[in-house]
Amino acid sequence: MASKHKQQAQQPGAWAEPRKPEPLPRWEVLSVLNYFVVGVFAASLAYVAFNYRAVSSDMQAGSGSKGGGLYPILLVWCGCLAYFFGFFGVSFLDKEAMQRSPSTFGLGHLDAGLAPSSPRARRRSSSSHAAKKSHRRQHTAASSSSTDLAALSDEEVAEAVLSGAVKDHQLEPRLGDHTRAVAVRRRVFAARLGRDDALRALPHAGYDYARVFGANCEIVCGYVPLPVGIVGPLLLDGREVYVPMATTEGCLVASTNRGCKAISQGGGARSVVLKDGITRAPCLRMPDTIGAARVKQWVEAPANFARVKAAFESTTSFGRLNAVTGAVAGRNVYLRFVCAAGDAMGMNMVSKGCLAAVDLLTEAFPELELIAISGNMCTDKKPAAINWIEGRGKSVVCEARIPGRYVESTLKTTVRAIVETNVQKNLIGSALAGALGGFNAHASNVVTAVFLATGQDPAQNVEASMCMTLMEETDDGDLLVSVNMPCIEVGTVGGGTSLPAQAACLDVIGCRGASQAPDAPGANARQLAQVIAAAVLAGELSLMAALASNQLVRAHMQHNRKKQ
Repeated sequence: MASKHKQQAQQPGAWAEPRKPEPLPRWEVLSVLNYFVVGVFAASLAYVAFNYRAVSSDMQAGSGSKGGGLYPILLVWCGCLAYFFGFFGVSFLDKEAMQRSPSTFGLGHLDAGLAPSSPRARRRSSSSHAAKKSHRRQHTAASSSSTDLAALSDEEVAEAVLSGAVKDHQLEPRLGDHTRAVAVRRRVFAARLGRDDALRALPHAGYDYARVFGANCEIVCGYVPLPVGIVGPLLLDGREVYVPMATTEGCLVASTNRGCKAISQGGGARSVVLKDGITRAPCLRMPDTIGAARVKQWVEAPANFARVKAAFESTTSFGRLNAVTGAVAGRNVYLRFVCAAGDAMGMNMVSKGCLAAVDLLTEAFPELELIAISGNMCTDKKPAAINWIEGRGKSVVCEARIPGRYVESTLKTTVRAIVETNVQKNLIGSALAGALGGFNAHASNVVTAVFLATGQDPAQNVEASMCMTLMEETDDGDLLVSVNMPCIEVGTVGGGTSLPAQAACLDVIGCRGASQAPDAPGANARQLAQVIAAAVLAGELSLMAALASNQLVRAHMQHNRKKQ
């Protein structure tokens, strides 16, 4: 029988007899000793302080001996210091923690049902379980980098992300399946939001997330479908074009389509790209204002500009540096680089070239310091007079002549009424508002809709929507209308243009990808800018006609108020 019990005790998982706790140090004794030594040390210091003259005279007279004077005090100090370095403070540790640590040998493996019933024992037991759980979590986190996530279920992977064992950005590369990574991430956010249906209405299936990863978006959980309408045909520069527009604003597509019809009836629109150059303006600093002025003069000198141009263009196969202008503010100098970027919108291209140019400048001016690659004199995604005056991206003008009869039959107004409304609203009203590039009715509506459809950066509609709309009546009673848009920043390669839906919309226009004409780099991007300007012209025509005839509110109430 005894042998049987012995065998059971040796089996794995069998209950072992609790061992007796090993003896603990006598912390109370050490505590008392600490206070005693501190008291002796303090008393010796006080003695020397109050009897300084006597002790000093003993030392000077040489009357001190090993039995009196300063020597006993020195011995006391040496002993106290030795104790301080060796044992001081050990009994000031948390006594409660000391009592918990070694006295539970033989109980840590017990189930909760067999745990001691005293409150202190229960606290010790729960602390032991918590420590084990913490150890398991740390072990999991440490070994997560070697775990094959692809072999786990979606729920297990989501739990690993929630616990911090796996980083969110590791899902795509470690799972090897971008669609599955999105599905797991949706589980994670549903748990964090506390609702299983939090993302149910956000679609995620049927999308090529491999194209998005590392290029367009991070922490992807799905996509937002936008309705896309197509307006046209719009006769532009002798060619019929169709323009895709992604929007949720009712009447916008229908109204723009009406403008396209009126333009085509009048013989079409004509457009010209006046300038083509994306900009970047680094902020540089010199030790003083005179030095900053020297940098500006050096860069703008023709011989030096050739060197800057060579350094800039060494970083790109398609970019061409057109100009560099400087502005000085104190000891800062802002150099505005203007670069023709081919069919790309060009922000990355011009930024990379600017860094190479700054490296060249630091050779000529070793004390030159780069503060920021973008000094806000570019100016990107912010309204600025320099963009309105100098242009950024593609500067486009587009005009059309609409016979008076089509103004009345298609636009439902008269030439005189629409011209008068344009002057009072777009010119005088905008001037009173202090508008900066906002001398138009709703250019931003059309620009943003085409940007979203064709994969452009929608934030750049801030400056791309700068537009002046002019209307006048000709001697023949026709309507001459034009738009001047100096900052259309677009590209047909890179960014969102490579996504399937956006690429399809570029195909509709006929300007997808890089231009194949070897002698015309950037032709596709310029064509897109011209199409956008023509679409804005159509949108301006139709909205101004609705305002001139007081039909705007009625149209929106009829077409933009669907019963739920």
